[in-house]
Amino acid sequence: MSQLFHGTFVHTVDGKLEILENTYMHVKDGKIEYIGKDKPAFEGEIQEFGENKLIMPGLIDCHIHAPQYVFAGCGFDLPLLEWLNTYTFPAESKFKEVDYAKRIYKAVVDRTLSSGTTTACYFATIHTPASHFLAEECKKRGQRAFIGKVSMDRNSPDFYIETTEDAISKAKEFVDSFKDPESIVQPIVTPRFVPTCTPALMKGLHEIIEKHPHCLIQSHVSENLGEIAWVKELHPECPNYTSVYEEFGLLNQHTILAHGVHLTDEELKLLAKTGGAIAHCPSSNFMLYSGICDVRRLLDAGVKVGLGTDVAGGPSPSMIHAMQNALICSRANLFQHRKDGQEYKLLETADVFYLATEGGANALSIGDKVGNFKVGKEFDAIVADMNTGLCDCFTKEKTTDLLDKFVQRADDRNIIRVYVRGNLVKSTAK
Repeated sequence: MSQLFHGTFVHTVDGKLEILENTYMHVKDGKIEYIGKDKPAFEGEIQEFGENKLIMPGLIDCHIHAPQYVFAGCGFDLPLLEWLNTYTFPAESKFKEVDYAKRIYKAVVDRTLSSGTTTACYFATIHTPASHFLAEECKKRGQRAFIGKVSMDRNSPDFYIETTEDAISKAKEFVDSFKDPESIVQPIVTPRFVPTCTPALMKGLHEIIEKHPHCLIQSHVSENLGEIAWVKELHPECPNYTSVYEEFGLLNQHTILAHGVHLTDEELKLLAKTGGAIAHCPSSNFMLYSGICDVRRLLDAGVKVGLGTDVAGGPSPSMIHAMQNALICSRANLFQHRKDGQEYKLLETADVFYLATEGGANALSIGDKVGNFKVGKEFDAIVADMNTGLCDCFTKEKTTDLLDKFVQRADDRNIIRVYVRGNLVKSTAK
């Protein structure tokens, strides 16, 4: 299939914002073949997106708990560990019923696609059949995704826990079941977090990674101070939280760890050395009062950073809301640095846009495929109409102003088309 697009393209290249106005893009068989000012030879209808519309890379959610969508927005009077026991574990345990899981997972994929999420890195639950359904639903709807069948064998309620042997064998079975390396849906090894995974389980998951060296790994790290203290009690032999993952062979260039709010300088060096990434989840960090992550510090240390909604720690499945909160989080860091008499470089609109697109692609080890509009990459994109929903344009506005409005004011109503690998997976355009 060959398609020609014409309009204003906005993306980042190596973290730098690039605006391409009055530009043509030729997409063939899902890949970008040409982008430039001159109209290429093309037979067929040109897809024109004119005044106050933006064509941007698809948004990449590096951390979202699909089963938790059920109670998104609830329970924010509780800190993390209490919230897990009160809301999360009871809700996730229900996904042993596949019919129930189907209803929820269909809604999650629909909602995230409608919000412009072309790639989602999902935590599922410990239940293999339901996790397989989530993978199939993503394929059916055309959403690029990583599906994590959760592994957990300690410090969990009796009604929601695995034996070590089952956790390892089911994780292996799940990863082995994905046969097509070119599919837009792939498995991701998912130890929930250190407190719920025994050393034996983590060693077993490492053996899966040895067999599948390109398989991604996801978990959590240094989300709040109580969690960090707990990990220290469980693993006094390790100098810090991040090093536990390294100790058990679960930290490499394909690892993405959510939060990283309280990382030490030593942990930053370890992440930079190994190539591990952080999924910045500002909405969740605020709502569960875990802390304020200094993303600028992570980036300056050479750590890969993407952005996540962290539903249901974050109340919204919208990556636009995650970008908004990343900007607010950066301003909160500025206040603290000013209080301490220090200079601080804020995250700007272009920075959080990078985190939600190119940065997320790099964090998920798919930067060679998606994240921006370089020739040869796959066409994962969204088209935003910035004169609808909560946004009004009274003249033809500057592209930089439109991008500001998109990050600060847009929602799913503004996203009129969504493409994954060149396929139109959502359209509200007339």
